[in-house]
Amino acid sequence: MAVIGSLEELEAVYGRLEEVAPASTAKVADHVTPEYARFVAAAPFLALATVGPEGLDCSPRGDRPGFVRVADPRTLLLPDRRGNNRVDSLRNIVRDPRVGLLFLIPGSGNALRVNGRAVLETEPALLQAFAVEEKAPRSVMVVAVQEVYFQCARAILRSGLWKAESQVDPRSLPTPGQILRSMSQGLVGGEEYDRGWAERARQTMW
Repeated sequence: MAVIGSLEELEAVYGRLEEVAPASTAKVADHVTPEYARFVAAAPFLALATVGPEGLDCSPRGDRPGFVRVADPRTLLLPDRRGNNRVDSLRNIVRDPRVGLLFLIPGSGNALRVNGRAVLETEPALLQAFAVEEKAPRSVMVVAVQEVYFQCARAILRSGLWKAESQVDPRSLPTPGQILRSMSQGLVGGEEYDRGWAERARQTMW
């Protein structure tokens, strides 16, 4: 294998940063510009990357469009909705505040990337401001923005992500119940788990 093992070797293959097209660097801001705020307001989904002593974590976050709010050009607010309660991302943040967010907007080829540092806020009035169906999140992530830029559309175009013909029939994939049954040697999961999922989700969505 010809492994790239240094920045010099990497630059020999890809070129130096100062040699890239101006559009690759001109788009980078240290705050949420009015144009980038429109991306945040339209996004119903993002991937949240964090780092901690045990390693890296990348977790999905999804809600109604606008669920991430721009408090000011240098601050984003992200409510922590119900999930599996592993709190891997949150464990990381309280020990290492560095975060990366990748916003996706259905139908748009461009993604929005945000890098910054986060803290977890539990002030009651702030939590209540994010309540849905009278259910407030247990914490709100306050992200101090350090870098914002859009990712060009090539990856989404290559993947055909938003094309209807790209959708996979869920029946062609293992179900969560099947995976759990296999991983636990039958102790949890199975068809009963799958049958109950819709109702569990309905009761615990917020």
